[in-house]
Amino acid sequence: MSIGEEEAAEVFKYLAPREVQKIGATMAALKNVTREQLDNVLTEFVSEAEQHTALSLDSSEYIRSVLTKALGETKAGALIDRILQGSDTSGIEGLKWMDSGAVAELIKNEHPQIIATILVHLDRDQASEIVSLLTERLRNDVLLRIATLDGIQPAALRELDDVLTTLLSGSDNLKRAPMGGIRTAAEILNFMSSNHEEGVISNVREYDAELAQKIIDQMFVFENLLDLEDRAIQLLLKEVESETLIVSLKGAQPALRQKFLSNMSQRAAELLAEDLDSRGPVRVSEVEQQQRKVLQIVRNLAENGQIQLGGKAEDAYV
Repeated sequence: MSIGEEEAAEVFKYLAPREVQKIGATMAALKNVTREQLDNVLTEFVSEAEQHTALSLDSSEYIRSVLTKALGETKAGALIDRILQGSDTSGIEGLKWMDSGAVAELIKNEHPQIIATILVHLDRDQASEIVSLLTERLRNDVLLRIATLDGIQPAALRELDDVLTTLLSGSDNLKRAPMGGIRTAAEILNFMSSNHEEGVISNVREYDAELAQKIIDQMFVFENLLDLEDRAIQLLLKEVESETLIVSLKGAQPALRQKFLSNMSQRAAELLAEDLDSRGPVRVSEVEQQQRKVLQIVRNLAENGQIQLGGKAEDAYV
């Protein structure tokens, strides 16, 4: 918001749909930023940016309603036109901009294999939200198909033209896309509520007990944080917000709480312990939501190679 409409429009072109939605919501809520605060933010950004030589991000269209809400109709008008110019919102890319409920309504009557093919192309958190809105029978069927999906042929992708608009174009000579599989199913399940997660796993176990166990092995739940090295916990503490950490630990076992406390300074540990003791009852759904935020940060750190997940550290180094 500080760099002007022209520059902001260029930046938004390189952000993914979910990133744009989060930034837009934050813009709408941002009030009364002081000059000192702005200077501090820009100084910190420059310092961070100097450590990177290049960025490689997906280019997408911005949501008209979010920008209008954030900047007002007059200011947003020209900015929206520049962002939308030349952008492609057809097919699956278009679904990434839609509300999860609207997507679920759109695809709920399609064949489970078509739904599975669509979902593996979406961000895992969005796919999880959509799956959660399907009926239990359909949800179980779709997740099972995702787990057993080992690739998508171009001909199968063209079948989506009958459901959406063009997703991809290409010949039959193209190699199949490596989408779906056990890891994809596990990542989607990581974002789902405990009840839905248990129901899906139970259904998969009836179909194939070995497959169910493989999915479970790929999942990383909140209590698995206890297995992380101290250095990984310290890195996590730098990234997670205080409120998120407090609510997350309200539903954690004592050993995991102590794991975090022992990796903080004495003063910080005392303050966290006090906050945990003084905080009243918290809804389980809120605890799970905040724990999923922590797990997403953990996965991001793991994908960037900053921490090591799982109990197979001996296989991680040679």
